[in-house]
Order: sequence, then C-alpha cells, then structure tokens
Amino acid sequence: MGWHASLRLDLASEAGRSVARFAHEGPLRILQTLYPEGDAICHNVLVHPPGGLVNGDVVDVRIRVAAGAHGLLTTPGAGRFYRSEGPAAVQHTRIELAEGARFEWLPLETIFHSGCHAENRVDLRLAPHAELVGWDVCALGLPASGQPFERGQVLQHLALEDVWLERGCLRADDRRLMDGPLGLAGHRCLGTLYFATGSELGRERRELALEAARSVIAGHPLARTAGATSPCGRVVAVRVLAPLVEPAMALLRAIRSAWRTQLWQLPATQPRLWSL
Repeated sequence: MGWHASLRLDLASEAGRSVARFAHEGPLRILQTLYPEGDAICHNVLVHPPGGLVNGDVVDVRIRVAAGAHGLLTTPGAGRFYRSEGPAAVQHTRIELAEGARFEWLPLETIFHSGCHAENRVDLRLAPHAELVGWDVCALGLPASGQPFERGQVLQHLALEDVWLERGCLRADDRRLMDGPLGLAGHRCLGTLYFATGSELGRERRELALEAARSVIAGHPLARTAGATSPCGRVVAVRVLAPLVEPAMALLRAIRSAWRTQLWQLPATQPRLWSL
C-alpha cells in the first residue's frame, strides 16, 4: 500500500484580509502562510515531506477560494514521481473559486523519473467573474544528470469544467511522440501556463492576454518552441517545449508577471521562495 495524503485549503476574505485555513491527513501540509503584498493576497507554501510519489501513492489537494479572496500557492521544491513497479502514483488537485475570487496555482516543476507510472490531474471549477492563473511544468527524466526518461508513462489531465480539457499519455517507448517533429522533438520539458476565467473573456481582454504573452515569447530564447492561444472563450494558454526546466520556467514566470500587471493591475511580485 502506498502513502495516502490529502490537504484541504480554504481561503476567505475577512475584513479585507485573505485568510487561509487548512486541514490535512498524511504527509502533506501548508508549511507557511505569508503576506508579502499586504493583507489582500495570501501566499501559501505547500510541502510533501516524503519528497515524491511511488507505487500506489495518492496525493489529493482540494482548494476553495471564497468570494473576494485572493490566494497564491507554490512549493519549496520540485515534485517527483519515482520508478513504480505496481499501480500508478496519483496526484489530483481540485481548485474551486467562488464569484469574484482570484487564485494563483504556481507549484514548481514535477519531475517524472524513468520507470514511473504516474497520473497528474488538475480540475478547475470557477464561478462567474472568478479568475485563475496556473501552470504545469513537466520534466521527463533528468537528462542533464545522465538520467534520461527511458521507461514508464505519464498521464496528464487538465480541465476547466466541461469547456476545456487537455489530456494526454506520455510513454517513454513512443518514439514518434518523444522525438518526432510533430511531438516533443527531443525536448524533455513541457510547460503549460493558463489564464482561466469563470465568465467569457471579452475580445479586448483576451487579445490583451495573448499580446502580453506573445510579446514576452518573442524576446525569449525559446521563441521557436513556445506559443500562446485561446482554446475557448474562458481560457488563454501558453505552451512551451524546452530541453531543460530552467529556461521554460523563466519564460512562464515572465508571462505570469506580465499578466499580473496588465490583467489584474498588480505588481509582478514573486513568491519569496523563488529567490532563495
């Protein structure tokens, strides 16, 4: 039997202050709550003390943000799925935003080690006028350390209710996918950054989000393997392929900063952990 860990994080706005309350079972918890931007925005640090997932491990994260609250969640280090000989290890994150709430889902990258059997799911539910910026950065193996992704499979699932679904299986033995020009083309890091809303984005605001992202991409070394699109009326998404995590993460952080400034009129504040 694997580890089973769960965490429920509830954020509410109380007298102008975004307040976090949480409960956990097993090895998963909020390490710290911070207010580097003042009371209105609550930054939270999520930790998983075992450091990774293996056979049959299940990590279940449920986040609810009440009306008027603004929360941000990040992690102190990369998530990891290790080699598994038995059932899949599963990480399932559910995020629900009430009307007018904002949330930033910004965990550091997830590393899928060779031989893993992994499932990584994120499900979003947003009420009208709620808005969320989130990302998913996937690193297949550690090629720079001589540990390529030679065996195993990863199921990636990202959904916003019934209006947007991205789902795919990455298998190490699928050479056309892993190395073909219409697949990953030899890259081993793939990232998705998204701006999701509970109401339809108007044309002007959607174009603003796209132009902000494309402007950052145009000046970045990964410009040839990155792009911004709007797959539906409630989502703007950026996708990037890279040989390593660091340049992909740098690009997504820069676009997140631009979106924060132009879509929310907020400063491009970075979580403190990112500068350590």
